[in-house]
Amino acid sequence: MPPLLLLAVAIVAEVTGTISLRFSEGFTRPLPSVVTVLAYGAAFWMLGAALKQGMPVGVAYGIWAAVGVSLVAIIGAVFLGESLSWIQVGGIALVIAGVLALETGGAH
Repeated sequence: MPPLLLLAVAIVAEVTGTISLRFSEGFTRPLPSVVTVLAYGAAFWMLGAALKQGMPVGVAYGIWAAVGVSLVAIIGAVFLGESLSWIQVGGIALVIAGVLALETGGAH
């Protein structure tokens, strides 16, 4: 499996774990708690697989962080009734821009 695809699966798993963590209510609800633990385990396993295939750790973690934070913030705002100010949207854009700079600025 290509490293970027492994990373994409890792990100989806991490976002799933984070959203499930919100619903676990401090690990007092069994199903969301189990989903959280399994999803985070899968996320780290897939991230490790992407790194094993040669993806640079700085790039992998940068993409993971930027996409993960962005998706969790958007899901929170759209589906969970959480607030998202224009300043926060700008911050997300800056994080994504930083990751793009890491990726495009590195020697290949």
